[in-house]
Amino acid sequence: MSNEEKEVTSSDDKSNSKECESSKTPADSSCEAASPTDGVVTDNQPQSSEEAVHPDTNEVKPDTQSEALPSGEAVSFKLVYNKTKYDIEFPLDGTIKQLKEHLSSIINVLPAMQKVMIKGLAKDEKTLRELGVTKGAKVMVVGSKLDDVVNVNTPKSDSSSSEKPSTTTSTKEPLSKQKLHRKILDKGLPDDVMPGIKNSKDVLPSYPLSGMVNKHGGKVRLTFKLELDQIWIGTKERTEKINMNHIRQVVSEAIEGYEQYHIMGLQLGPTEASRYWIYWVPAQYVDAIRDTVLGK
Repeated sequence: MSNEEKEVTSSDDKSNSKECESSKTPADSSCEAASPTDGVVTDNQPQSSEEAVHPDTNEVKPDTQSEALPSGEAVSFKLVYNKTKYDIEFPLDGTIKQLKEHLSSIINVLPAMQKVMIKGLAKDEKTLRELGVTKGAKVMVVGSKLDDVVNVNTPKSDSSSSEKPSTTTSTKEPLSKQKLHRKILDKGLPDDVMPGIKNSKDVLPSYPLSGMVNKHGGKVRLTFKLELDQIWIGTKERTEKINMNHIRQVVSEAIEGYEQYHIMGLQLGPTEASRYWIYWVPAQYVDAIRDTVLGK
């Protein structure tokens, strides 16, 4: 008796489903209730929610892999930061950006605050292999800890509003036409001036820049001590050792009639009066000096 009822019920279900298929009314609630596919959909709903989770995890994985260090040949070199030497081993195909992230926990300097020097300022997208780093090479890092930067920049921001009027007045005429600088420029090129190249950008040489003069007409040479994060300004009388993070601004302008040379001012204090003026700076080194000092 029960088997017959089951057969009758199943035949009724089949007939009902056929009727629903023939009547093209998707809004029919009776067909929806009788449709056997409803049970399948509800059974699959948890699966669809799980499938929605998997794409999210799959999307995260490529990002993690892109930040991972490349596998392959590694190179051991000496890192010099703030008079301290570190033994570093890093993949040759790793970029400077990845190296900065690796060094941040070692030297306690944020990647954005680091300047990696390999035959000049190394760009973030370059790899150690492209820069020619070999076993035992010396790589220098220049950078200031966040606390040091905050301490230096705080008084600067307070005085920025008071500096604006003097800045606008000083830019009314070119530097090479101002009386302050004319008395030095009128003396002409120094005998031992270094060759200047117009419209060229070179990295800093390994030797000091010489043949320049200061506002008193005295000879000046610039030595960049990257391992100390310092610039040394040498004259006949003395050598001033200045921390690069104490230099607030670097201004420069081509000398009219001698565009292969620049006037450069290193601002050592909060006002323009603290600028140390240097004349006959070879034009090809101006950008490298600015980038090295300010970390751009």
